[in-house]
Amino acid sequence: MKRVAKKAPVSPGSGEGPRGDQADGSPSFEDSIRRLGEIVETLENGELPLEESLRLFEEGVKLARASQAKLDRAEKRVEELLGIDEEGNPVVREMDLE
Repeated sequence: MKRVAKKAPVSPGSGEGPRGDQADGSPSFEDSIRRLGEIVETLENGELPLEESLRLFEEGVKLARASQAKLDRAEKRVEELLGIDEEGNPVVREMDLE
């Protein structure tokens, strides 16, 4: 009998894969923040060689920028969801979250 691995469930509309990756392969916001915390802790420890510290710093800057962009998009979406038209209906439109 052939064994088939089951995929981890994905929440509908979450855009996340089994490991918290986004549909485009980038890490989820939560995973990015978690990794950023690890990087900060490691750098604050101060025991890495300069080149490794620089590499981690660069990774941290990329994660911080990507996370901020995701937060900005989420904030914009919330603002749109809170908007209402003349008739009191919510003003909603499809948004590209990538």
